[in-house]
Amino acid sequence: MSVAIIDAREWQKTFDLRTGETVADRHPLFGMVQGVQERHPYPGDLDVAGNRWVTDTALDLMEQYDPSFVFLTYAQQYFSGRYSVLTDADWPATVAAVFEEVERFVARSGFTPLIVGTGGMTPLAASIDLTRLDGLALCTHWSARYAGLHDPSPRDLQTVAAHPEIERIVTRDDFRQLFRDSPSDGSRAPEYLLVAREGCMFKTAGGAFRQVRRVPSPGYFIPVSACLEDVSDVTDIRKAVDRRISTGRVALIFVEGLGADDFPWPSRKVANGREWFFYETGDAQYLTITTGRHQVFEYPPGYRYFEEDGPGKEFPFSGYFRSVPEDTIGATSAARSIAVGNRSMFMHMAAGADISLECFARNLYNQGTMAVIHRSDKA
Repeated sequence: MSVAIIDAREWQKTFDLRTGETVADRHPLFGMVQGVQERHPYPGDLDVAGNRWVTDTALDLMEQYDPSFVFLTYAQQYFSGRYSVLTDADWPATVAAVFEEVERFVARSGFTPLIVGTGGMTPLAASIDLTRLDGLALCTHWSARYAGLHDPSPRDLQTVAAHPEIERIVTRDDFRQLFRDSPSDGSRAPEYLLVAREGCMFKTAGGAFRQVRRVPSPGYFIPVSACLEDVSDVTDIRKAVDRRISTGRVALIFVEGLGADDFPWPSRKVANGREWFFYETGDAQYLTITTGRHQVFEYPPGYRYFEEDGPGKEFPFSGYFRSVPEDTIGATSAARSIAVGNRSMFMHMAAGADISLECFARNLYNQGTMAVIHRSDKA
C-alpha cells in the first residue's frame, strides 16, 4: 500500500494513496517523513524561496534515509515565467537563481548530477478562443500548444481549419500512428488534436484559470547536461541514469521552463518528441524520461478527464493519474530512492521513488506539502 501524508502546517493526516481513506501511523518511516515536512513548510509556487525549499528538503530527507537515487524538480522559475510580469533583466536573474540551487545541492550531496531542461518559454502572442464551438474543445491548465476537439460539427472543422493561429489539425488515427510504439493504445486520445502556432495558446472549457504571460517555446529539442553517452532522444535518458546508478549515487534533476539557451553549462540537445509533436512540461514528458518509453497516450492532451471523476475515483490526491505508473526508475531499482520537487503531483507518480515529498499546491493555491511512501521495506 502506498501512503500519502498531507501536512497543512496546522495538522498532518495519513491516507491510503489509492483510496484516499485515512490510515494509522504505524511504520517508523512515517514519523521520519512527517518530521521533514514539519521542518520545511512550502513557501508557494511564485515565492522566490520555492527552489531553495527543494534543495533544503531534499538534503534533509537524504540525511534521514540515505538514498542512492534522487529525483528533483525545480519549477519556481517556470511558474514565475508563466504567470508573473518579468522584465528582460528579471529572467536572467531568475535562471541564475535556480542554477545556484542546483549547484548547492550537487556540492552538498556529492551525487553525480544529470540535469534536464524541460524546454524554454516565450512571451504569449495570442490566445485562441475555442469556447464558442458546437463541439467540446479541452485544454488542461498547464498546456498551451495542444487542445482536444470532441464531437465537432462541420462548421467547427471549418472554423479551426481557417484559424490563422492554429498550426495543424491531427486526427486520432494520425496521432496514434505517430506514436504507434507507445505502450498505451491511444484510445483516450481526442477525436482531433489541435496544435497552436508558436507563442499562442488555447482558451477552452477548463483551460487557463489566470492570465498567462509566457508559453512554451518550440521545444523539439531540450538540453541535457553532464551526459556523455549516446543520448539523442528523451527516451535515452533513462538508460544513462540506470548506468550511473549501477556504479554510484545519481541525481536526475529537472529544471522547468529552461531551454538550451538558458543553460550555463555544456549540454547536449536531445529530441523531445517526434516530427511536429514536442512535449510540453508535464506528466507525459516526465514519464517518457523516467520510463524510457513515449508516454503521450496515458493521459493525452485534450482528453475528457472529467469522465473519470466521481466519488469512486481512485488516487484522489494524484490529479489525472488512475494508477501508479510502472517501470519508472525508482520502481524498478533495488537502490533506495527519493523524489523532491515543487511541481505538485508529478513527483510521487513520475519517479516511482520509495519516498517523495512535493508541494501540495493546486492551481497555485498553497495547501501545504504531501509526502508519499511507496516502499517501506528498504528501510
